Amino acid sequence: MKILMVCLGNICRSPLAEGILQHKTKNTNVFVDSAGTASYHIGKLPDIRSIEIANKYGIDLSNQRARQFSEKDYDNFDKIYAMDTHNYASIISISRNENDRNKVELILNKINPKSCDSVPDPYYGEGDGFQKVYDMLDKACDTIVSKL
Repeated sequence: MKILMVCLGNICRSPLAEGILQHKTKNTNVFVDSAGTASYHIGKLPDIRSIEIANKYGIDLSNQRARQFSEKDYDNFDKIYAMDTHNYASIISISRNENDRNKVELILNKINPKSCDSVPDPYYGEGDGFQKVYDMLDKACDTIVSKL
Protein backbone atom coordinates (compact mmCIF):
# COMPACT_ATOMS: atom_id res chain seq x y z
CA MET A 1 0.00 0.00 0.00
CA LYS A 2 1.32 3.44 -0.97
CA ILE A 3 -0.17 6.49 0.76
CA LEU A 4 0.41 10.17 -0.03
CA MET A 5 -0.32 13.05 2.37
CA VAL A 6 -0.94 16.46 0.76
CA CYS A 7 -1.16 20.02 2.06
CA LEU A 8 -0.33 23.39 0.51
CA GLY A 9 3.43 23.87 0.92
CA ASN A 10 4.48 20.43 2.19
CA ILE A 11 6.29 21.82 5.22
CA CYS A 12 3.75 21.71 8.10
CA ARG A 13 0.76 19.37 7.98
CA SER A 14 1.59 16.77 5.34
CA PRO A 15 5.15 16.14 6.64
CA LEU A 16 3.66 15.56 10.09
CA ALA A 17 1.04 13.22 8.65
CA GLU A 18 3.74 11.38 6.70
CA GLY A 19 5.93 11.01 9.77
CA ILE A 20 3.09 9.90 12.03
CA LEU A 21 1.82 7.27 9.61
CA GLN A 22 5.35 6.02 8.85
CA HIS A 23 5.92 5.65 12.59
CA LYS A 24 2.68 3.73 13.04
CA THR A 25 3.32 1.44 10.06
CA LYS A 26 7.02 0.71 10.39
CA ASN A 27 7.84 -2.95 9.82
CA THR A 28 4.92 -3.22 7.35
CA ASN A 29 4.62 -2.97 3.57
CA VAL A 30 3.10 0.52 3.77
CA PHE A 31 5.00 3.30 1.97
CA VAL A 32 4.14 6.87 2.98
CA ASP A 33 5.16 10.13 1.30
CA SER A 34 3.95 13.72 1.27
CA ALA A 35 3.61 16.58 -1.21
CA GLY A 36 2.24 20.09 -1.52
CA THR A 37 -0.11 21.50 -4.11
CA ALA A 38 2.00 24.68 -4.31
CA SER A 39 5.65 25.03 -5.28
CA TYR A 40 6.66 27.47 -2.52
CA HIS A 41 9.06 25.23 -0.59
CA ILE A 42 10.36 22.58 -3.02
CA GLY A 43 13.48 20.93 -1.63
CA LYS A 44 13.16 22.45 1.84
CA LEU A 45 12.97 20.70 5.19
CA PRO A 46 9.68 20.68 7.10
CA ASP A 47 8.95 23.73 9.25
CA ILE A 48 11.03 23.64 12.44
CA ARG A 49 7.82 23.61 14.49
CA SER A 50 6.67 20.42 12.71
CA ILE A 51 10.08 18.88 13.30
CA GLU A 52 9.95 19.80 17.00
CA ILE A 53 6.45 18.44 17.63
CA ALA A 54 7.31 15.22 15.79
CA ASN A 55 10.51 14.85 17.82
CA LYS A 56 8.43 15.17 20.99
CA TYR A 57 6.78 11.86 19.99
CA GLY A 58 9.92 10.12 18.77
CA ILE A 59 9.30 10.82 15.08
CA ASP A 60 12.14 12.07 12.88
CA LEU A 61 11.23 14.29 9.91
CA SER A 62 14.82 15.27 9.03
CA ASN A 63 14.94 13.10 5.89
CA GLN A 64 11.88 14.75 4.36
CA ARG A 65 12.09 17.40 1.64
CA ALA A 66 9.15 19.34 0.24
CA ARG A 67 7.95 18.47 -3.25
CA GLN A 68 4.99 19.43 -5.39
CA PHE A 69 2.04 17.15 -6.09
CA SER A 70 1.81 16.04 -9.71
CA GLU A 71 -0.43 14.01 -11.97
CA LYS A 72 2.12 11.16 -11.72
CA ASP A 73 1.19 10.76 -8.06
CA TYR A 74 -2.09 9.22 -9.17
CA ASP A 75 -0.09 6.41 -10.76
CA ASN A 76 2.30 6.00 -7.84
CA PHE A 77 -0.11 5.97 -4.89
CA ASP A 78 -3.09 3.87 -3.82
CA LYS A 79 -4.53 6.50 -1.48
CA ILE A 80 -4.11 10.29 -1.34
CA TYR A 81 -5.12 12.19 1.79
CA ALA A 82 -5.71 15.95 1.54
CA MET A 83 -5.31 18.03 4.68
CA ASP A 84 -8.08 20.49 3.79
CA THR A 85 -10.85 21.27 1.32
CA HIS A 86 -8.77 23.77 -0.67
CA ASN A 87 -6.02 21.24 -1.34
CA TYR A 88 -8.59 18.52 -1.96
CA ALA A 89 -10.05 20.69 -4.74
CA SER A 90 -6.57 21.35 -6.17
CA ILE A 91 -5.77 17.63 -6.24
CA ILE A 92 -9.11 16.77 -7.84
CA SER A 93 -8.68 19.52 -10.44
CA ILE A 94 -5.77 17.67 -12.06
CA SER A 95 -7.31 14.22 -11.84
CA ARG A 96 -7.64 12.42 -15.14
CA ASN A 97 -10.56 10.12 -14.42
CA GLU A 98 -12.86 8.60 -11.82
CA ASN A 99 -10.16 6.15 -10.72
CA ASP A 100 -7.89 9.09 -9.80
CA ARG A 101 -10.69 10.88 -7.95
CA ASN A 102 -11.56 7.73 -5.99
CA LYS A 103 -8.06 7.72 -4.48
CA VAL A 104 -8.49 11.16 -2.87
CA GLU A 105 -10.06 11.77 0.53
CA LEU A 106 -9.94 14.41 3.24
CA ILE A 107 -7.85 12.96 6.05
CA LEU A 108 -10.21 14.08 8.82
CA ASN A 109 -13.02 12.13 7.17
CA LYS A 110 -11.24 9.10 8.64
CA ILE A 111 -12.31 10.38 12.07
CA ASN A 112 -15.69 11.91 11.16
CA PRO A 113 -16.87 10.41 7.87
CA LYS A 114 -18.39 12.89 5.41
CA SER A 115 -17.74 15.81 7.77
CA CYS A 116 -15.40 17.50 5.27
CA ASP A 117 -13.43 19.01 8.15
CA SER A 118 -10.04 20.55 7.41
CA VAL A 119 -6.81 20.28 9.34
CA PRO A 120 -6.04 23.95 10.11
CA ASP A 121 -2.81 25.31 8.69
CA PRO A 122 -0.64 26.17 11.72
CA TYR A 123 1.99 28.05 9.68
CA TYR A 124 0.92 31.58 10.65
CA GLY A 125 -0.51 30.63 14.01
CA GLU A 126 0.99 30.81 17.44
CA GLY A 127 0.76 28.85 20.63
CA ASP A 128 -0.27 25.24 20.45
CA GLY A 129 -1.35 25.13 16.78
CA PHE A 130 1.20 22.49 15.84
CA GLN A 131 0.23 20.37 18.86
CA LYS A 132 -3.45 20.53 17.85
CA VAL A 133 -2.57 19.57 14.28
CA TYR A 134 -0.43 16.70 15.56
CA ASP A 135 -3.29 15.43 17.74
CA MET A 136 -5.77 15.52 14.82
CA LEU A 137 -3.39 13.74 12.47
CA ASP A 138 -2.41 11.17 15.09
CA LYS A 139 -6.05 10.24 15.58
CA ALA A 140 -6.71 10.10 11.82
CA CYS A 141 -3.62 7.95 11.28
CA ASP A 142 -4.80 5.54 14.00
CA THR A 143 -7.99 5.06 12.01
CA ILE A 144 -6.08 4.61 8.75
CA VAL A 145 -3.86 1.96 10.36
CA SER A 146 -6.85 0.13 11.82
CA LYS A 147 -8.33 -0.24 8.32
CA LEU A 148 -5.16 -1.39 6.53
